[in-house]
Amino acid sequence: MAQRHGDTLIFSAPPVIAAHAAVGGKKESRSPLAEGFDELSRDNRLGQKTWEAAEKVLQLRAGRLCLQKAGAAERSVNLVLAGDLQAQCTASNYTMRELDIPFAGVFGACSTMAEALGLGAALCAGGMAEGILAMASGHFCAAERQFRTPLSYGAVRTPTSQWTATAAGCCLLRPAGPGVLIRAATFGRVQDYRVRDINNMGAAMAPAAAATLLHYLADTHTQPAALDCIYTGDLGRVGSDLLAQLLEAEGIGPYHHEDCGCLLYGSDPQVHSGGSGPGCCASVLSAHILPRLESGELKRVVFIATGALMSQTTFLQKESIPAIAHLVELAAPAAAQEE
Repeated sequence: MAQRHGDTLIFSAPPVIAAHAAVGGKKESRSPLAEGFDELSRDNRLGQKTWEAAEKVLQLRAGRLCLQKAGAAERSVNLVLAGDLQAQCTASNYTMRELDIPFAGVFGACSTMAEALGLGAALCAGGMAEGILAMASGHFCAAERQFRTPLSYGAVRTPTSQWTATAAGCCLLRPAGPGVLIRAATFGRVQDYRVRDINNMGAAMAPAAAATLLHYLADTHTQPAALDCIYTGDLGRVGSDLLAQLLEAEGIGPYHHEDCGCLLYGSDPQVHSGGSGPGCCASVLSAHILPRLESGELKRVVFIATGALMSQTTFLQKESIPAIAHLVELAAPAAAQEE
């Protein structure tokens, strides 16, 4: 079961991430983290006629690879929690046409993976599920067409812009057993600092990351130095700098921070401020963070995924960009903790 402390659920018997998988596209195959991916494609269409259909294939491959790595059948999963950036989460909807598993779509923009993990952990801890898949995906070309301009338009990208990862990540959650522990989940509150620049998601999302982290630290009486790393996804370089300023103003420190959007593409100048999209932090989690926890290299981290909650309609109506961040605390498996 879970105990609520403020905005945070603390799991006395932590659910586990029993298996995970990451799938990526062409640019991701050149990532500094490429070796951690389970599957990479140099064809961003993945053999499909449209970018949107290609994203469905990405998510479906991540889900099936995750089950394969766990040696689990579809019938052993009670529920899939999945989301993406396409209107009405169509990538996830079309993925679930292929999987005979109950499905609940979730949308938190780029925060979707942490949202799905937190909800899934609560269901597992409450005895309501024996197996849950948490999935999120994104596709650069599909996102650009929906939220900005078609690629053929040739619009110039600004220095603050971020690159939507063509990637998907999936985790299999169980109530107990071997795997990385989910010790706590903090669900965020919507923050809006009146940012209106659709090419500066980091500035819009940094306040949400700071707010959720502050709630978690207060709710759990945790000192930042007790965490091996605070992982955010995906603030990019601009948002990471702003997060540092916001935390400094609150007297928070010292701490070690890494951003999934910066980790995925390294110093690649084409991505400008860094990576983004639901598939960015989902794939970095599966390809980089979870393996380091499994090996015992990391003992305790928080994973904070942030999402900008605008739509193409609200942007055209000159609305500001509200944002949210969800957090899960992850710990190394018991065996790795003892090493």
